[in-house]
Amino acid sequence: MGAEFGRSRGEESKLSRWLRRRPKDAPGADQGRLGLLLAVAAADLPLAPAAYPVGYSCSCERMGCPTPARHPVSFAWQTQSTTDRAQVERWALGQPEANFITATGMVHDVLDVPLEAGREALARLLSEGIDVGPVAEAAGDGDHGRMLFFTATRGTPEDEDEWWPCELDCHPETMDEHPGLRWHCRGSYVLVPPARLPGELEVGWVRGPEHALVDPLTLLEALTDACARYAGDAGPHAAAWPLGR
Repeated sequence: MGAEFGRSRGEESKLSRWLRRRPKDAPGADQGRLGLLLAVAAADLPLAPAAYPVGYSCSCERMGCPTPARHPVSFAWQTQSTTDRAQVERWALGQPEANFITATGMVHDVLDVPLEAGREALARLLSEGIDVGPVAEAAGDGDHGRMLFFTATRGTPEDEDEWWPCELDCHPETMDEHPGLRWHCRGSYVLVPPARLPGELEVGWVRGPEHALVDPLTLLEALTDACARYAGDAGPHAAAWPLGR
C-alpha cells in the first residue's frame, strides 16, 4: 500500500487504541450492524476493521487522507482479515462507528462500476435470467456513486503473467481519472455494508451476501457494455479502468 494512515514509529498502535474504545449506547442499531457483518463473515468473505468518517474527514487523522473512511485500520489487513465469528463480533462491538473492508482475491473478487452503469447492467442480467451474486451500492456525490458486484475469485493462475493486480487502492489519487470498470482481485479490498462515508453517504446491500458468488466472466459483458454507454454519456474522461498494467 502506498498510502500511510498516520501511525509513526514508537507510537502506540492505533489499532490497539481502537480496539479498547467502548461502544456507544445504541444497542439496537449496533446489533443490526453486527448481524449484517456476521452474515458477510458467514458467506466466507474475510473482514478487517476500517476507518470511519469524522465529519468530512477520516478517523485516521491523516492530513489530506486520500480515501477517507475507505481504508483499513492496520497495515496488516491482508493477514488480519478473517471470517471468524467471534473475532468479527469483538471488532464490531468494540467500535460501533468503524467501517469494515473485505480483502479480495482470496475467496472473492469485486467488479466495481459507476452506479448508473451498474444499475443498467443489473437490470439486464436479471431480465436475462443470469445468476448474480451479492451486489452493493456505494453512494457518492453527483455522478461518483459506485456499484459493487461480488463474484468468485479467478484464483491463482498457473502462469503468473496471466495475473492482473488491482492498483485502485495503491493509487487512490487516480480514482477520478478512471471512473469506469475496476476489478478488485489479489492485493485489493472494498468496503462492505453497512458502511458510512463522509457527507452522510452510505454503502448498502442491493443483493445480500446470502446470494452465491458467481463466475465474474458471466457478468463482464453486461458490465462492460453498460460502462461503455456510461463513458459515452459522461464524456472522454470516463474511460474504463484497465484490466492490466
